[in-house]
Amino acid sequence: MRNIMENKKEVLYNTMGSVVAEGFTCKPKQFDANKPIMHFKTQLFLCDDERCSKAHKGKDVAATLREVIKELNLSKGEERIKVVRTGCFGACRFRSVANIYENTQRNGYLENNAIWLKNVHRYDKEKWIKLFKTLSNNEKLDMSEFKIVPMSEMDTYKND
Repeated sequence: MRNIMENKKEVLYNTMGSVVAEGFTCKPKQFDANKPIMHFKTQLFLCDDERCSKAHKGKDVAATLREVIKELNLSKGEERIKVVRTGCFGACRFRSVANIYENTQRNGYLENNAIWLKNVHRYDKEKWIKLFKTLSNNEKLDMSEFKIVPMSEMDTYKND
């Protein structure tokens, strides 16, 4: 997002380069249904609902992660990583959780797609940096370091 002064009135632009509607931080002033979304290689969906956000003790983790991504030059271009706040994933017993989505239609790495990370409230900046570098380099995540949420098999829930 960038700001420009025009006629002594501040004009805001969102990351897609569109002028932002007054009173908003990213909503475009003029809606264009045909404008494509900005490319991303990886999306990290971060639970920001009641229980998970309590694990972060009121810190704005998504904003902090976006700053780390900018520092690593991963906020633009082919290696772009996007952080998205979500509501409840229903995995509260794992404290703060995040889900990795790789854009496999383009240049995302299938091996890291649909991985659910648990206890991300325990990650420090260095661990986030290691995660983002691993994702951007299309390297397989080290599951001994990045603990994952276990997924049950579909057969568990079939009605007989």
